[in-house]
Amino acid sequence: MRKWEAQERKWEEQKAEAERDRAEQARKWEEQKAEAERDRAEQARKWEEQKAEAKRDREAQAKKWDEQARKWEEQKAEAERDRAEQARKWEEQKAEAERDREAQAKKWDEQARKWEEQKAEAERDREAQSHKWDEQARKWEEQKAEAERDREAQSHKWDEQARKWEESNRHFDRVHEEIMAQARKFDRSIGALGARWGIQSERAFRNALAGILEENFGVEVINVNEFDDDGTVFGRPEQIELDVIIKNGILLICELKSSIDKAGMYSFERKARWYEARHQRQAQRLIVISPMVDPRARQVADKLGIEVYHDSTDVDSLDV
Repeated sequence: MRKWEAQERKWEEQKAEAERDRAEQARKWEEQKAEAERDRAEQARKWEEQKAEAKRDREAQAKKWDEQARKWEEQKAEAERDRAEQARKWEEQKAEAERDREAQAKKWDEQARKWEEQKAEAERDREAQSHKWDEQARKWEEQKAEAERDREAQSHKWDEQARKWEESNRHFDRVHEEIMAQARKFDRSIGALGARWGIQSERAFRNALAGILEENFGVEVINVNEFDDDGTVFGRPEQIELDVIIKNGILLICELKSSIDKAGMYSFERKARWYEARHQRQAQRLIVISPMVDPRARQVADKLGIEVYHDSTDVDSLDV
């Protein structure tokens, strides 16, 4: 009997101890649950703050793009007015030249009429006074020589007019080419907006800028695409893309983009230094060509010694 009582007592003690263990585990579980809830609330708060900040940045960026687009529209309208004015002047010059030609034709007609009158009079004189033929022939030759001199003088005036016309045409062609160059530059700016908004590819825009450099300076813009195994540039292994120009042994590293911000400028400088270290060669110039450059990115470029141009045609030279 005592054995069963002892066994019963041990059983109750074990049961009580197990109950205490379960209570302790439940308490720890509730504490962990409460701590996890606090962590989730903190993460949710930080996420909302980051989301709000990102929204403010997007709104500010959108405002800047709208302002830039407005300026481009104003430039486009001004270029259109210039083209219209040139067209008007061209039409005025064309009309004036037409009036000159008509006046010359009228003079020629009048000269021809007088010539026919003189010829008819000479014929009547020959028929009526054959004995005066020699004298009339002499006068005829004199008149013929004078008419020849008149024709030569008129021909000289016409050649002078043609020369002035050619000069006017060449001047118009030069003005037209300048206008078209500005139009092409404006089209590239619109293309930058297209690349930025996904209307055309960034690759197509880059190729356009590279093509202008190659045409203007007789160089080859080499697109380098290499892999950064150590993650030096972006903090993890990643593909690195750059444009390089080698001219007379001089290395130039370029970034040809439709738009660039502060982070992009820092990224370009890191990529350039990574390329120098990888190939053990120092670049003499770092060049960024982009129609849309964030003002903060330009400050970074000045600090890092990076040249910034809005268009490939703005680059004066690729020499050091």
